[in-house]
Amino acid sequence: MPPNALPGDERMPGRRLPRGEERVYHLGLRPGELPDSVLVPGDPARARRIAESWDRSEALAQNREFLSFRGRYGGVDLGVVSSGIGGPAMAIVVEELARLGVRRIVRVGSCGAIDPRLRTGDLAISLAAARFDPTSRLYAPLEYPAVAEPALLRALASAAAAGRFRYRVGITATVGSFYLDQGRSGFGGFLPEEARRMPALLRKLGILNIEMECATLLTIAAIYGIEAGALCTVYGDREDGRPVPEDPSPAIRVANEALRHRATEGPSAGRRPAPTRPRTARRGG
Repeated sequence: MPPNALPGDERMPGRRLPRGEERVYHLGLRPGELPDSVLVPGDPARARRIAESWDRSEALAQNREFLSFRGRYGGVDLGVVSSGIGGPAMAIVVEELARLGVRRIVRVGSCGAIDPRLRTGDLAISLAAARFDPTSRLYAPLEYPAVAEPALLRALASAAAAGRFRYRVGITATVGSFYLDQGRSGFGGFLPEEARRMPALLRKLGILNIEMECATLLTIAAIYGIEAGALCTVYGDREDGRPVPEDPSPAIRVANEALRHRATEGPSAGRRPAPTRPRTARRGG
C-alpha cells in the first residue's frame, strides 16, 4: 500500500469484529491503534500534512470528516485525527479518543484575532477558553473552567519560543457559529444586535483569539482526565471578512515538539492518570 494510503472499507465503522475488538463508531478505530498522544486539527488536509511532517507515518481510517494516522516523530509515537468544524464534532472526537485510551490531546487549529497585538500568521496558545459554545454546557455548568493542562501549556509555549515563532498565550473565546458569533453577517446582511456587539465585548474582556472548538476540548478532556492543550494559527481577513488561510507549518512543528517533550518526560512530571469513566454519584438512603 502506498505511504499514507487509506485502508479499504474493512476499517470503517459498522464492520463486525470479535467481541471486545469493536471499533469506535465515528473514527473507525479500536483500542491500541492510536498512541497515547494525539494531535487534533479540524481540517482533514491538515491532518495529512501533520502525518507527512513525521519521520514515518501510516494511514488508519477515514469516515466523514474524521481522518486518522499514526506515526513516529523524534523517537516517540504520535497520532493525528481530524475533528471537522465546531464543538459537536470535537465532542465526538474527544469521546471516542477517551474510549481508545488516548491520554494527551493537542488541538492544532485556526482562529481569528481579538487581541490587536496578534498579527496574521502568529500562534495563539490557549491558557483557557471562555465557554460561549453550546456543546461544553452539556458536560458541565458554566462555572466549570475550561483550562489547558499546565505541563502541556508550558511545553507548547517552550516549543514556540525555541522555534522562534511569534506567539502569545491567553484566553480563547470558543463560540458556536462561524458567522454570527464571530461578527460576520449572515445571508442578506442578517446580524442580530447581540452578535454585532460580540467582538467589542471580547476585546473588553481581554480575549486573545476566537474559534469554535477549544472550550469543548478542554472541558471534556478535564472531566475524563486527559491532558489537553490548544494552539491556533491566526488567519487574516479579506475586505469582505472572509478568512485567508496561513501556513500551518509553525503550529504543526510546535505541537509535534510539545507532545514529543511530554511523552519523554519522566514520572516526576506529574502525569495524570489514564482516562476513566466518570462516576455517577449514588443517592443516600
